Amino acid sequence: MKFSAVGLFVAVMISSAGGVAQDASTAGNASSTTSQPASNTPAPKLDLTPDANGKLSQEQMQQLLRVVADKDLENDKRVRDYTYTERDVENKLDKEGQTKSTEIKTYDVLEIYGEQVQRLIKKNGQQLDAKEAAKEDEKIQKIIDKRKNESDADRKKREEKQEKEREDDRKFVREVADAYNFTLIGAEQVGGRDAWVIDAEPHPGFEPHMKEAKFLSKFHGRVWIDQYDLQLAKFDAEAIDTVSIGWVLARIHKGTRVNLEQTRVNDEVWLPQHVTFKLDARVALFKGYLMDGDQTYSDYKKFRTSAKIVGYGEVKDPPPDDPQK
Repeated sequence: MKFSAVGLFVAVMISSAGGVAQDASTAGNASSTTSQPASNTPAPKLDLTPDANGKLSQEQMQQLLRVVADKDLENDKRVRDYTYTERDVENKLDKEGQTKSTEIKTYDVLEIYGEQVQRLIKKNGQQLDAKEAAKEDEKIQKIIDKRKNESDADRKKREEKQEKEREDDRKFVREVADAYNFTLIGAEQVGGRDAWVIDAEPHPGFEPHMKEAKFLSKFHGRVWIDQYDLQLAKFDAEAIDTVSIGWVLARIHKGTRVNLEQTRVNDEVWLPQHVTFKLDARVALFKGYLMDGDQTYSDYKKFRTSAKIVGYGEVKDPPPDDPQK
């Protein structure tokens, strides 16, 4: 199960508390309490001076929220330079919360002309049979052929659409800064790195400007922000009311929960490592979905932009006298 909507929510419902010099909130001062190296990207200059009680104002938290969210959007560009393996475990539950059935799928996530594409490689721990594998190969081949034969006009149109989506993301980020009251509650280690822990509760007076932001008041959560890279290290969100999505009247019910953990790779990018979820939803008042799941990500490899992408039929065996055979 993919979480594109949740991924967007993760990208923007993040906040942090910067270099709090007071231990009243147990966060400490990163410059004096740690030996971990800083990111190659210098930390932005922010006014994070705590008040007499060691607290940060909502204005300060909102300022930092925007910086962290912008850095997350920049990180998303680097994510596209990586391929990896994704393993999804999905458990369908009965009304008592007991597992009725389990489905496990493993994917190679590929980068094809700037687009991330899933290629199914295993189902329930078993390799695909010949027919299923051929179907996956055909799917990938169609994408390759489409991109190879793309006209300049179509490419420009696609790039403009992608830029519009990024701009919408930026606007959405600014909605989040107004949608929540943020509270620094302390500091913890995540993946061996120091992180600030922040709670986010819906702001009662929030009035969204984007229709996509209407659901924000239906969630609360907690985030862990890496103190050095100002990147999202961990995220836990829970629906506290019913959320209606789209024209099909899909509804996500109270209690739906998502947890995500990320890891730093190659000292340059933050990538998803583990996602767990519990979903209670109904579509158009007919079909209900009660399930939980677990997604793990591994085997990250940087995609070389200079590499030539060819179709499956274009790959030929080396000649008999080829020393690399």
